[in-house]
Amino acid sequence: MTTEVLIIGRDSDVFAERLGTEFSELRFRPAHDAAEALKACGNCEILLVRNDEIFADLIAAMPRLRFIQALTTGTDDIAALPNLPPQVLVSAARGFHGPQMSELAFLFMLAFARKFPAVLEKQRRRVWDRCEQRLLAGKTVVIVGVGRIAEELAHRCKVFGMSVIGVSSRTSAPGFEALYPRARLPEAAGRADFLIVLAPLTKENRHLIDAVAIDAMKPEGVLINIARGGVVDEDALLKALAAKRIAGAGLDVFQKEPLPSDSPFWDMPNVIITSHVGGMSEEYADQVMPLLIDNLRAFVDGKPERVSHIVKF
Repeated sequence: MTTEVLIIGRDSDVFAERLGTEFSELRFRPAHDAAEALKACGNCEILLVRNDEIFADLIAAMPRLRFIQALTTGTDDIAALPNLPPQVLVSAARGFHGPQMSELAFLFMLAFARKFPAVLEKQRRRVWDRCEQRLLAGKTVVIVGVGRIAEELAHRCKVFGMSVIGVSSRTSAPGFEALYPRARLPEAAGRADFLIVLAPLTKENRHLIDAVAIDAMKPEGVLINIARGGVVDEDALLKALAAKRIAGAGLDVFQKEPLPSDSPFWDMPNVIITSHVGGMSEEYADQVMPLLIDNLRAFVDGKPERVSHIVKF
């Protein structure tokens, strides 16, 4: 009997077409939204889905589900499902987000260093203002959460002549001049010109960046969160930004997404907001495809132990 695979997302047709050429023994069912997914999912044993597009009613409608391959690094929404059967194998899509995540971090750093929102406003007003420019060279980046993405970001920071410090349980990592344990996070934050959050959202990491860590930052320091909204205590951050205790924040992720229109973050002049685009790229299908092929092949061949990035809840 043919194994059916449900793929959810705006680009589900692309994934279904490309994976279909690799797996003649699988039947791929693309769905562009929740309604289409619910219609197509009944016999599916495998689910390919982005973390934020999964929902409990879908799981309830998939009695044969055996394997979820996330199309994202994060799996916190999958972990939060109240009805996920314990025997379902879950794998994350990791190991290839370094380029886009690093470039977003640099977008934020350069925007704050060069005061780019003000530059655009002067352009709008046709104001010629030839003034000194703040450089990234010589500045200190503190990265909270040291994994593969952080290593790629650290490499790029070194090319810009920046000092790189990490906060991690690791004792060494390429590109890092020093690594601080979690207990010394405020001390590390105090050294940061840019405090960049890359830690995953877990129970232990919820509000890891709290009032103590934020208050330890330099007045000219900038907090950049490209990890998950829940890793940062947003109330503490709002207070620090309103009081101008830190220079600003570049925020790609929030505790509630989409960010509500009445959120005070929208109107803060010292905040730059992007819409959770850190892991996205025009080449995403090409980036994730080798992992999907390897993991699906391992699972279909009855070798789940060979599936990469298995997540334990």
